[in-house]
Amino acid sequence: MLAQLRPAIVMIALFTALTGLAYPLAITGIAQLALSDKANGSVMERDGKIVGSSLIGQNFTTDRYFHGRPSATSTPDPTDSTKSVDAPYNAANSSGSNLGPTSHKLVDRVNSAIEAEFAAGRVDIVAADAVTTSASGLDPHISPQFALAQVSAIAKARGLNEGRLRTLVEAHVEQRFAGFIGEPRVNVLLLNLDLDGLQ
Repeated sequence: MLAQLRPAIVMIALFTALTGLAYPLAITGIAQLALSDKANGSVMERDGKIVGSSLIGQNFTTDRYFHGRPSATSTPDPTDSTKSVDAPYNAANSSGSNLGPTSHKLVDRVNSAIEAEFAAGRVDIVAADAVTTSASGLDPHISPQFALAQVSAIAKARGLNEGRLRTLVEAHVEQRFAGFIGEPRVNVLLLNLDLDGLQ
């Protein structure tokens, strides 16, 4: 039995060292050398302060900034741990709404979001991503249509020329990867950082 146990222990120790230590350390080292920014979370800084990550959306709420798409993430209710409360863009609890296309709750939520967008006067046309959540609840991108629909309200709130804002949005449109993968999109945080630079 000892003759069979010894090789088994040696193999466990060897593969633990290889797959548990050597491989992760090698991949981490390669990532730090080749893609340091991405490996460290694509953190964005302004004036030496971290303002977010270009990979995770933020909850911009004032009319002075472009808004991202709604987020369905939540957090435990501080007054009752058996319940949860809305916490938009909570990276610790990434989730979608899990509501299907036949859900009355989803239809009611989307309809109320459409009414709120028109009532606030933020958009002329409501893009689909203005009222629907992403699967993760953390999507940092919006469609160019949604970004352009917000130009008028933001120009008014900031006292800027609409044409100048449209040019800024168009400069931030990221095209499909390799020309056919994904959809054109705009990173809201990057757009808002450059928007502040216009003032």
